[in-house]
Amino acid sequence: MRLKNVLIVVRDMERSKRFYQELFGLDVVLDQEGNAILTEGLVLQDRAVWEEVLGKEIIPKNNGAELYFEETDIEGFVKKLEGWEGPVEYVNPLTEYSWGQKVIRIYDPDGNLIEVGTPESMWGRGAELIKKSEEIVSSKKGYAG
Repeated sequence: MRLKNVLIVVRDMERSKRFYQELFGLDVVLDQEGNAILTEGLVLQDRAVWEEVLGKEIIPKNNGAELYFEETDIEGFVKKLEGWEGPVEYVNPLTEYSWGQKVIRIYDPDGNLIEVGTPESMWGRGAELIKKSEEIVSSKKGYAG
């Protein structure tokens, strides 16, 4: 078994597609009947369709799950957020943790929680270990044994 997609519910499909295309670089792979499949396995489902399928009301900002993205230029991403067409609601401002990772959390236009963090290779100790392993590999190039 393998995980195929992650589905999130949206009120305005066009706005949500723009949000994920312009800020996260995702492309629409398939768009039909209240569903849009984006690259990276993200599926957007129209709220009315999902409520009909479940027979229950959707509760935005329930904080029960989050989408996690990694970005090497996180300061550049924050600038993109600041220039986006609609207001972006911040959950946490850009924060650097003790282990060296920088993270920001926001809600998408429908209250789905998103975390964007720098990749592990950029975190203090992790970055040092990766650099050392790269140095070891490059020092052994040309070694005939």
